[in-house]
Amino acid sequence: MHSERLLDHFRNPRNAGELPLPALKVDVSNPACGDMLRLFARFENDRVAEARFQTRGCTASIAASSALTEWMTGKSRAELKTLTAAVIEEALGGLEPASKHAAVLCVDGVRKMLG
Repeated sequence: MHSERLLDHFRNPRNAGELPLPALKVDVSNPACGDMLRLFARFENDRVAEARFQTRGCTASIAASSALTEWMTGKSRAELKTLTAAVIEEALGGLEPASKHAAVLCVDGVRKMLG
């Protein structure tokens, strides 16, 4: 059973969509389940001014992507480097063991973006 916070992010995703250039864009996927995340971020003065996502996948992955973009906004590159799956899980009110891959997908996206 998913938490109410997770279901709220799934039903009412925040920051869904794309950002135009010069925003950064990365694509990551989980080959085991097939979920895919396209993550966009626009930086101003080394901080995320805007973040957007497009996700194809399960309920948890869509919700996690929404929570991720909320968390990212306003963060510096150094702060982004501190992201762990536990941060996303906490933002969603927890994840079931079968859904923990959703938080890992988010971390993978941020790591790839930071290069």
